[in-house]
Amino acid sequence: MHLGPDLLILGVLFVIAYVLGRLGKSIGLPAIPIYMVVGLLASPYFAWFPLEFAHGEYIELIAVFGLILLLFNLGLEFDQDEFFSNAGKLLISGGSYILINMVVGFGFGFLVGWGTREALVIAGITATSSSAIVTKLLIELNRLANRETPMILGVTVVEDVFIAIYLAIVSVVLSGETEIWLVVGKLGISFVFLVVMFSVARWGGKVVSRLFRTKDDELFTILFFGLAIMFGGLGEILGVTDAIGAFLIGLVLGATRYRNKIEHIAIPLRDVFGAFFFLNFGLGLDPTAFPAVIVPVVLAVVMTMTLNAIGGQFVAWLNGFGPQAGINTAAILQNRGEFALILATLALAAGLDERIQPFAGLYVLIMAIIGPILAVNSERIGSFVLGTERKARAKAAASAASGAAGAAGAEAAAAAVAAGAAGGGKTQRNLEADEAIALMEAATAGPAGRVVAGDGDGDGDDDDLSVGRSGDRVAAADDDEIAPDVYGDYDDYDADRGSDPEAVVPAGGVAAPEREGAERDRLIEQAMLQSDEHDPRSRARDDEY
Repeated sequence: MHLGPDLLILGVLFVIAYVLGRLGKSIGLPAIPIYMVVGLLASPYFAWFPLEFAHGEYIELIAVFGLILLLFNLGLEFDQDEFFSNAGKLLISGGSYILINMVVGFGFGFLVGWGTREALVIAGITATSSSAIVTKLLIELNRLANRETPMILGVTVVEDVFIAIYLAIVSVVLSGETEIWLVVGKLGISFVFLVVMFSVARWGGKVVSRLFRTKDDELFTILFFGLAIMFGGLGEILGVTDAIGAFLIGLVLGATRYRNKIEHIAIPLRDVFGAFFFLNFGLGLDPTAFPAVIVPVVLAVVMTMTLNAIGGQFVAWLNGFGPQAGINTAAILQNRGEFALILATLALAAGLDERIQPFAGLYVLIMAIIGPILAVNSERIGSFVLGTERKARAKAAASAASGAAGAAGAEAAAAAVAAGAAGGGKTQRNLEADEAIALMEAATAGPAGRVVAGDGDGDGDDDDLSVGRSGDRVAAADDDEIAPDVYGDYDDYDADRGSDPEAVVPAGGVAAPEREGAERDRLIEQAMLQSDEHDPRSRARDDEY
């Protein structure tokens, strides 16, 4: 047995995968499409880089190990406490998302001209996102603390449960059995297997933990790896696929006290063997078959993006979140990955339409590229769609304009005070200048909608009341007396409030105002009083304070 050429080829492929992976990471792409592209480049159908393995069956076996470890880790990471503590809400949220995608996806399978079994596979391929890609994106984008993140993870948890049940059903349907009782019998066996394993995972964690009482990491690794392979084979024998058998034993081991230790060892194994699975899938793709499925793939991509936009908003609404959370949810759940490829592998083994494999491969490639790009830019997309960015810019512009007007008003007031001081203090006032200053102060005194409360004496005026912050009722000075707390700081400023510009302040006090146009004078009076020293916003605007 001469394996040297095969080993050399595999080594070259993994080095190429590393280089392309580094480039992909720099633009935010996950590893799955990179491995598939490397396999595609090395496929015997590709004329640019043709490589052929002398012992392809060994690559197939390693790829099966990768599939088993992918689903084993999926079960291991399943959060049972989170699921059962909030099962009702999670089932409604995740179930509605899956239902929307499954129903339309099933109809899409018929629309493109495939049969019932093919349509069932297409529905599964387009309905569920990749839990691995979703979780990784949430971590890399620093969104674990976002309000919608628990909802997103809840949807992926429900998807994991759905995958287990769906694969069990699909494997029976794809088996080709025509006898109704044989089909019912296989479904019954699959259901019992699922129920038993879920029950052990839920209530048998302490018992299973006793099997792992060893401090030897080598023996520990051999044990859990052996259990994953063994239950994968058991699942295949019982008709629920090796992937679901591995998922269920991972679910059981995830309920033990050794979960973290198993994860620490299993994740590197999953990454290496999982790379074999995706690379092997790419090796099986025929690029010449892509033109025959390009139209269905494009339609499926558009359908998926549309349904995810609807489903994301609906799930966000169910959980009391706003439109932006719905956009974030839809964008990050766009990713498709390992589950779609598993279904395509099952369809190929069952002898279904041969176009399903290139359809699934091209579809996953496109979605695995589009998904991360949408996830990274979901906040910008939300700002554009919802107009929040335009509103923020408009608000900032309005604030800047208000600040500029306030600064101009302050400068005008300071100039008027200086002019009054230079002219000898308590002499005649220029009413027009006062009115201009007062109106400018009113325009910049605060938000619109400030109201003036009447004094309650029934005469319609406000001779006993002025305006405070936010419309508070505060006492004002009488018409024949200037409040010292308002004008006391202006030693050289003429405090005369009269409407007659020729009025002269007598030595004994302030001249009483002669009201002409009472309403207009009242508004000017209130506007000027809004600039008093009791208003902190006035102090912030006016350098005199």
